[in-house]
Amino acid sequence: MTCAAAQACAQGRVCLVVGVSDGDTLTARCGEPGAYQQIKVRLSGIDAPEKRQAYGERARQALAALTFQHQARLDCAKTERYGRSVCSVWVAPATAPDGPKTLDAGLAMVTQGLAWWYRAYAREQTPEARGQYEFAEREARARRAGLWGDAEPTAPWDWRHSSSTVGRHNRRPRACLSRLSRKPLSPATA
Repeated sequence: MTCAAAQACAQGRVCLVVGVSDGDTLTARCGEPGAYQQIKVRLSGIDAPEKRQAYGERARQALAALTFQHQARLDCAKTERYGRSVCSVWVAPATAPDGPKTLDAGLAMVTQGLAWWYRAYAREQTPEARGQYEFAEREARARRAGLWGDAEPTAPWDWRHSSSTVGRHNRRPRACLSRLSRKPLSPATA
């Protein structure tokens, strides 16, 4: 996203959600016909289960139900290291689809128990938003909503860490492979 686009986005712009990658990432089409710009958006304040993680697909489906093919107001604060704009995403509630965009999609995901409040980035939220997200997560836990129905749900940041560590340590070093066949050498020839 260019600097000018980031500034416009920070002030809030209305875009059409054209894709949902997972429970906290979507693609939006912004601009006018003939001059559309697609931006990848990471919802601020939440971390949802990864696609291959328990509840990952349910989280993606829930975010899609809230946002896909809907106009959304994007209030973006920054661009993160993967190039995604980090935004609060506001849509009209299902009960008033043509009404104002008053539903915070990230807060709705936490309320449904399909995302964690991302405390590591709480300082980037207003005190009011921090209170709302914290309360929503506490309530979802108490109701055992969504992923909180599991005895010990794994936070996405822990799941990503354990997945990357397991992947690295379970790989066989290339030196143990035969150069010609690329098959593992038998213990006798290793």
